Amino acid sequence: MITIENVSKIYYPDFHALKNVSLVIDPGEFVFFIGQSGAGKSTLMRLITAEEKPTEGKILIGDWDVTHIKKRETPFLRRQIGVVFQDFKLIDTKTVFENVAFALEVCGESWKKIKEIVPQVLRIVGIEDKATHYPKNLSGGEQQRTAIARAMVHRPKILIADEPTGDLDLITAKGIVDLLDKINEAGTTLIFVTHNRDIVNMERRRVVTLHQGEISSDRKGGKYFI
Repeated sequence: MITIENVSKIYYPDFHALKNVSLVIDPGEFVFFIGQSGAGKSTLMRLITAEEKPTEGKILIGDWDVTHIKKRETPFLRRQIGVVFQDFKLIDTKTVFENVAFALEVCGESWKKIKEIVPQVLRIVGIEDKATHYPKNLSGGEQQRTAIARAMVHRPKILIADEPTGDLDLITAKGIVDLLDKINEAGTTLIFVTHNRDIVNMERRRVVTLHQGEISSDRKGGKYFI
């Protein structure tokens, strides 16, 4: 469970990125966070992943108090939270297999375990046949599937997808959303940050709307209109 209690974030000298935000996300839930640029979506995601700390309020993720987490504990928390970005953030000089394996290597995982885990994850995201390909030889959808595989390699309890379909055409984007649906159905809590109304409207999930740092609406199964 993610619990956000009266959270505010103020950047120097007096910019209120978030203002007294409170909400609860249940385990296994799929939630869209929407809003225009500057609404506070990215700030909130950075607070959830402990990249930054709130100016006021508290964030709890399971038994973790992210607000007061110690620096040495942060890597353990982040293994529980996978993050996927719009621009993929793949390493161009590494193959698909190597990009996904890298997330395990930096944590000291054995090569034997890596060779076991990576093919399984590539199979889940549907690109097991692209293991030896480099990012430049992949389509946008395949690059995003690689990024999702890398984010899922630690089997995180939470997956944050930050504009994961932003650079993709609608058909390819629908394939990515279907994959995220599959991951969510397997038990992973899914946070999907977007401003794409077509994606939101086709899913009929919970929609949290941020406007100027505040939650302007929190609806289940509603539509989002710009």
